[in-house]
Amino acid sequence: MTTPDSNPLDYRVVPGSVDIPVASWPVTPKDDTVDASAVALGIIDSFNTLLSGRDYKAIANLFVEDSYWRDHLGLTWDFRTMKGKDKIVSLLDKGHHLVKIGSDREYPVKNVGPEVSDFRSDGSVQGIQVYLRTSSEHGLGPGVVRLIKDNGEWKIWTLFTSMDELSAHPEPVGPLRPVGVTHGAQADRKNWLDRRQAEINFENQDPDVLIIGCGQAGLSVQARLKMLNVPTLAIDVCDDIGDNWRARYHQLVLHDAVWYDHMPYIHFPDFWPVFTPKDKLAQFLKSYAEWLELNVWNNTSLEYSTYDEKKKQWDAVIKRTKKDGSVEVRVMHPKHIVQCTGHSGKKNYPVFKGMEKFEGDVLCHSSDFRGAKKNGKGKKAVVIGACNSAMDISQDYYENGYDVTLVQRSSTTVMSSRAVMELLLWPDYRENGPPVEEADLLSWSKPAEVYKAIQIDNNERQQVLDKEILEGLNKAGYKTNRGPMNAGLWQNYLQRGGGYYIDVGTSQLIIEGKVKVKHGVGISEILPRGVKLDDRTELEADEIICATGYQNMKTATEAIFGEEIASKISSNVWGYNEEGETKVMWRQSGHPGLWLHGGNLAMCRYFSRLVGIQIKGQLEGLSKEYGV
Repeated sequence: MTTPDSNPLDYRVVPGSVDIPVASWPVTPKDDTVDASAVALGIIDSFNTLLSGRDYKAIANLFVEDSYWRDHLGLTWDFRTMKGKDKIVSLLDKGHHLVKIGSDREYPVKNVGPEVSDFRSDGSVQGIQVYLRTSSEHGLGPGVVRLIKDNGEWKIWTLFTSMDELSAHPEPVGPLRPVGVTHGAQADRKNWLDRRQAEINFENQDPDVLIIGCGQAGLSVQARLKMLNVPTLAIDVCDDIGDNWRARYHQLVLHDAVWYDHMPYIHFPDFWPVFTPKDKLAQFLKSYAEWLELNVWNNTSLEYSTYDEKKKQWDAVIKRTKKDGSVEVRVMHPKHIVQCTGHSGKKNYPVFKGMEKFEGDVLCHSSDFRGAKKNGKGKKAVVIGACNSAMDISQDYYENGYDVTLVQRSSTTVMSSRAVMELLLWPDYRENGPPVEEADLLSWSKPAEVYKAIQIDNNERQQVLDKEILEGLNKAGYKTNRGPMNAGLWQNYLQRGGGYYIDVGTSQLIIEGKVKVKHGVGISEILPRGVKLDDRTELEADEIICATGYQNMKTATEAIFGEEIASKISSNVWGYNEEGETKVMWRQSGHPGLWLHGGNLAMCRYFSRLVGIQIKGQLEGLSKEYGV
C-alpha cells in the first residue's frame, strides 16, 4: 500500500488515508449447466447452520482464499470489510449480531433468484449471484453473495450483508402509512396546519437530533430520521433551502445523470432532464422539504455548543432570525448533531504575494464566482486550477467573449460525459434500468478492492472511447492522468475527493486553442493587472478566479464546534481506511453524538438511511458508542 507522502502530486489521496490495493481477478471455469439455485441454497444453508453453531472457522472455509465479506451494520454497528479467512474468523470471534442470511426473490426487489452472472465486464470471470435478506438481532437488510467455482467446488468470493431497517421501528410507508385523521368529537382539536406549525417551531420540546446544513445531505438524513419517528431540526445560515446550489456559479449544471441522483422517497419525475441545472435542483430541494414536512430553520446559526458527557446530550445555543426580522435565541439539548456542510471543509483560498495590490475587477475563490460579465470582449481572465469548477468557469468566460487562460499546476483526470454514462453508470443507473435501490445495492455491495479492479477495466475502455479528447488535451498543453493505479476518475473522487473533470465542453475549447493553458507552474505573485508565474511568465488579467478546491471537512467541524471538539474526530474525513471503508463519514466520528454526513446526491441517498439507523439504534439503547 502506498501512503499519501509517497504519492506523486497527480495521485495524492486524503492525508492519513490508504491507497488500497487492487483485487486480483479469480480464474473461473465456464459452467453453463450448473443448477444455480441448488448451489446457492446449499451454501446458504451450510452458512446458517455453522453460524448458529458459532463454528466460525468452518464458515471461513466456505470462502475462497482471496475473498471478501463487506458489511454495513448487519454484523456490527459499523462498516467493515474483512479480506481473507483469518480476518473473517477474527471479527466473528469478537462478537456480532447477525442471525442468518437467506435468498429471497421478493427482497430487496423482485428478482429471478440465484443466477449465473458475469463478474467482469469482458466475461472472463463468471459465477453465481444471489440477492439476500440479511437478518440480525435488531432488523433486516439487503445483501448479495457472489459465488465462484474454485478447484471444482463452489465457494463464496464476495459477501455483502447489511441492516437498513429496524424490526421494532418500521418506516410508516405503504400499508403502514399514517391514517392522517382521528374521527369523532375532540375538544381543542387542532388541524394539520396547527400541528405542523407547532412541530416545525418545536414549541414544546427540543429535537433529539440537530442537523447543521439543509442541502441534499441535511435533507436526506432528516427524511430518514423522520421515517424513524426521531424529532429532528435542521438549521442553516442561508436564506432559503437550496441556496447552497443557487449561490454557485451561473452556468453550473450537475455532471451526474438523473437516474443516479434521486433523493430518498421522492424521486425526480420522468420528465426531468438528464442533467439538472443548479437552480432547478435548488427549487426541487425546497419542494422536497415541504412535501416531506421536514423541519428547517433558515437564517439560523449555531452560536455555541458543548457536549455533556454525563447527560449524553449537547447544550446548543441557536440564534434564529425570523421572517419578520425578529431574533430568537434558544438553548436546545439534542442528543445527536449531524454535520451536513458538504464533504469538504473551508475553501482553499491561497494567499499570494501582491493580492492586496490587484487593480482588476474580480479576484476571488471559485465558490464566490457568480458568472462572467456579459460582453466581455477585450477583457482577460486567468483561472487558477484545472478541475470541474475551473473548466466550467473557463467555458463561461469564453462564451462571454473573454480572453481566458487556465493555470494547471499538476495533471487532471478527465472523462467525457458520454464515458461517464456508458462506463461508470451503465448498466445500473440508466433509463429503464433497475430500481435505484437495487442499483445502489449492486454498487455498494462490491468490496472496495474489487470495485477498484472494475474501475481499472473501465479506465482501459475509457482510453479508447475518449482517445481524441485525451490526446488533444495533452497536445494543447493540458496534462491528463488516469487516476490512482490507472483506476480513473471515480476512484479519484473516492480516494481524494477531487482532481478530475467530467468533460462537458471545455476540453474542445482547449484543443482548439480558444482557452489557453499554462501547465506545470504555480503562482509567484499577483500583479496590479495580472499574474506572475513561477517561470517568470506574466499573464494580464482583469479577473482572477482561484478554483483551488477545499480543505478537509474536519476544518469545517473546527469552525462550527471549536478545536477541542474537532480534535476528537478520529482522523481526516474521506478516503479509505485499511479495509477500504470511507474514513469518518457516515459512521461514529470519534466524538459521541456527532456525525458527519455528505457526498453527492447518490451517496446521500444510500448512506442517509444507514446514518439514521445508527442514530435510532443509539436512541433506543440498541447500540452504544464504541471507541469513544
